[in-house]
Amino acid sequence: MKFETRAIHKGNHVTDNSGSVVQPITLSTTFEHGNEAGLLYTRAGNPNRISLEELIASLEQGADAAAFSSGNAAGTAVFQALEPGSHIIAPDDMYHGLHNSMTKLFKGIHTVSFVDMSDLEAIKAALQPNTRLIWVETPSNPLLKISDIRKIAEIAHEHEAILACDNTFATPVFQNPLLLGADIVMHSSTKYFGGHSDILGGALVTKEKNDFWTKIRTIQRVGGAVPSASDCYWLARSIRSLAYRMKGHAEHAMVLADYFLVNPNVEKVFYPGLKSHPGHEIAASQMSGFGGVVSFQVKGGAEAADKLISELKLFANATSLGGIESLIERRAAVEGPDTLTPPNLIRVSVGLEHTDDLLEDLDQAFSKIN
Repeated sequence: MKFETRAIHKGNHVTDNSGSVVQPITLSTTFEHGNEAGLLYTRAGNPNRISLEELIASLEQGADAAAFSSGNAAGTAVFQALEPGSHIIAPDDMYHGLHNSMTKLFKGIHTVSFVDMSDLEAIKAALQPNTRLIWVETPSNPLLKISDIRKIAEIAHEHEAILACDNTFATPVFQNPLLLGADIVMHSSTKYFGGHSDILGGALVTKEKNDFWTKIRTIQRVGGAVPSASDCYWLARSIRSLAYRMKGHAEHAMVLADYFLVNPNVEKVFYPGLKSHPGHEIAASQMSGFGGVVSFQVKGGAEAADKLISELKLFANATSLGGIESLIERRAAVEGPDTLTPPNLIRVSVGLEHTDDLLEDLDQAFSKIN
């Protein structure tokens, strides 16, 4: 089946005899012993979570998927599954939530080298005898750097390390890291999978069911950072429209990227769909679309950036991304004092409003910062 068909049908298993077209929510936290589904307790398994995991695994073309209560919980499960004393190579502009997980929760347990993941030589130079995980985020957050998944997979596997890829920005609509050589894919399903800024969740997908995946499954089920049955239901519901939403997000993001590119108040634009983007060719070779996030730097520094945001009417000044509404924020203000993000950089999660309205709103806001 094609992607759109799988998104609609793979995670919809009707479990009652009422003739429902849509799988119901199973709210029970416990199940009678000896039931046909082999279920015991909802932390270990629930019909809605099983359906969601089957759906996400199918979309990423993986062997199995594990759903978590947040994207951070999913990423943290990977770090937790590593043997103590492991070395990790991660992006220098990594999503700050997972950066904090690596540097705070696992301080003294693992060591981490943060490098520019668009620089293959920098990755090679960072390798250590105990490197067990290379983590890529492509496009990255918020600088939208592009990592060459195929070539980094070769580097990782030559070193007998695992390659994990955060595919949140691209989604499986536009990129399938497992088909490019990655071993594990991560998603913050809060973002485009949920698509409406009202569900918290995360997921991991594996290329194969191996010993490392068994550890991750154990962490999921014993640790208990799992989504509720209701959250799984709503995520599966939202994913059915994912392909069509992503096409709209990407189309609108390209319109705004072109607008920022010629705007005299903008210093620099970050969007892999632009031919001027340093990672454009690699992105075009491994992605079928360039996503719905655009970042740009405003002339006049952080003060001008804050002023611009305050004057906007249709863009909500809020963290997160992937919803149908447009969100905007000055990213360094959110990431804290140790951020490498330029202080005048604004990240936009481009929504599905009509682009004429978005451009008109931007025009009136820019006119007030001069």
